[in-house]
Amino acid sequence: MADAGPAGSGAGPPGVEAGRALVHARGPLAGGRRPRLQRRHGEGDKSRLTSLQGLVALSLDALSSVAYGPEAIALVLITAGVPEVRRTLPITLAIAALLAVLVVSYRQVIAVHPDGGGSYAVAKTEMGPRMGMLAAAALIVDYVLTVAVSLASGAASLASAFPALRPHLLPVALAVLAVLTAVNLYGITDSARFLMAPTLLFIVTVLGIVAAGLIRGHPVASVGGAVLPHAHEALGLLLILKAFSAGCAALTGVEAIANGVPMFRRPRVARAQRTELMLGALLGVMLIGLALLIRRDVLAPREGVTLLAQLTAGAYGTGWLYRAAGIVVAVALALAANTSFGGLPVLLSLLAKDRRLPHLFTLRGERPVHRYGVLAVALAAALLLLAVDARTSRLLPLFAIGVFTGFTISQTGLVLHWARLRPQGWTGKALLNGAGAVLTAIATAVLLVTKFTEGAWVVVVAVPLLMLLFARIRRYYDRVGRELGLGRVPSERPEAARAAWRVIVPVDDLGAMTGKALGAALSLGGDVVAVAVSSDEEHARGLRERWDRWDPGVRLTILTSPRDARVRPLVEYIARAAARDDRPHMALIPIVESTRPRYRFLYDQWSLLLVEGVREHAPGVLVCMLPHRVPG
Repeated sequence: MADAGPAGSGAGPPGVEAGRALVHARGPLAGGRRPRLQRRHGEGDKSRLTSLQGLVALSLDALSSVAYGPEAIALVLITAGVPEVRRTLPITLAIAALLAVLVVSYRQVIAVHPDGGGSYAVAKTEMGPRMGMLAAAALIVDYVLTVAVSLASGAASLASAFPALRPHLLPVALAVLAVLTAVNLYGITDSARFLMAPTLLFIVTVLGIVAAGLIRGHPVASVGGAVLPHAHEALGLLLILKAFSAGCAALTGVEAIANGVPMFRRPRVARAQRTELMLGALLGVMLIGLALLIRRDVLAPREGVTLLAQLTAGAYGTGWLYRAAGIVVAVALALAANTSFGGLPVLLSLLAKDRRLPHLFTLRGERPVHRYGVLAVALAAALLLLAVDARTSRLLPLFAIGVFTGFTISQTGLVLHWARLRPQGWTGKALLNGAGAVLTAIATAVLLVTKFTEGAWVVVVAVPLLMLLFARIRRYYDRVGRELGLGRVPSERPEAARAAWRVIVPVDDLGAMTGKALGAALSLGGDVVAVAVSSDEEHARGLRERWDRWDPGVRLTILTSPRDARVRPLVEYIARAAARDDRPHMALIPIVESTRPRYRFLYDQWSLLLVEGVREHAPGVLVCMLPHRVPG
């Protein structure tokens, strides 16, 4: 997958966000010697990752792509006939060669950007703001597609092991999405180490499939229905390029470790580079091993099962091991989807700080969670799953385009970096990065041409629209900033109000909240007026009687509202009072809140509606909300 985050920003790609919650929860990253703070928050070097721990904790996004990468190749090759599926192996070898180039390149990224070297950082630093926007737009598409592809593939894996789920792929994917959304809204910590067990189990499962399948020499069992229907097409260069580009979806996530350098123990750069090499070797072995089995057994995509499920049945049989492997793969894919819930909200927050998205994406709740970003991920992924009916094959063409756009940008940015600094041996490094940029750009172009009518046009439309959105929002914020004079020293000194404030306090009924509100208003000095709304004369008489008995020292004005409207009469009264009198006016509005969020919807929200009404119809009135919190 593509990556995100300018250096030192704390952002990262989906893979690295597996552990990003750990970084955010534990305080600042290493930026100096602060031993006491580190001990207090558990930030000592021992809490960071070794090379092996980093491989396990940060590689799930990349490794889980073997569940759909080889199948993407086979789905293309089968159009030339079932025997041509055997060419999955040479195409996989070519992908493994590209993987090697990317791994070496990202080892260089680790050295150049040790605080997080994603395509967004490289593009902003080396290629300017426009390329930064392109990288950010591709990343957003990439993150959303990661969630959709992982959940769709996970649902297909479960359905392969449990056939009863086959007609319900979409509900299963949406249910898992709802669980992930709820968990991320609640907030997660230490998720990097939480991922270690399922990642190790997934690695052991896939390597076991390869080893058992090769040792047996022939499949133990077969599963699934008939071979998928296909229109025969001549095997030519274009079809091979198409299969190569589709299979490159298996390279998603190889950049995750490059963005997770701050999470490693010292020496961080050396450990991260070693981990990147380990990831490349392990992913290459898994891809080539699965391709060997596909070539030997001439496995073709079948109805009702994934290609990985067929390989699992051939290695383990169709007993409990087969079903257990299906569950392991589904869990790994779900957790790979979860990493986007850490990556995209952080990226949206960074874009909002750059004034390219609404500022609400920078807001965080009581827990360290970008809730609006999490909800944006969930909504976009849900819409995408609904649009394609949770079919992985319909998502993969879109997925790879976003991935390789990020790869191409980061490789090109590094070429410019070496050309600008020209360190010793820079020519060889620039040639390597240039070769990687050319290869990934070719893969992107082939995907666009061959898959344009199958859905790739969505990315072609979405990325420019996102870039346009970033630019328009930035222009708007810049214009507002100029009008407000933000960052400039005001030319005039502030003056105190010449007349005392007139404070208007809306009253619903007598009680502790009313006394608290009137006390706060009286403490401000000036003229205080309480205003109530009554729908009938009897209620007004009773309120007046109780008010006179209480005698708080504040006059009460009762407005009549025959239609039982509560907000509009108050808004009109406040607007008229402010228009008639030159004195400064304040509306002190008491509100009731519960200490428990789940009870807040039980309270009447008329106070919030009143606040919005006063802001809209009486813009010169200062609005102040006085919360009265009750126990849940």
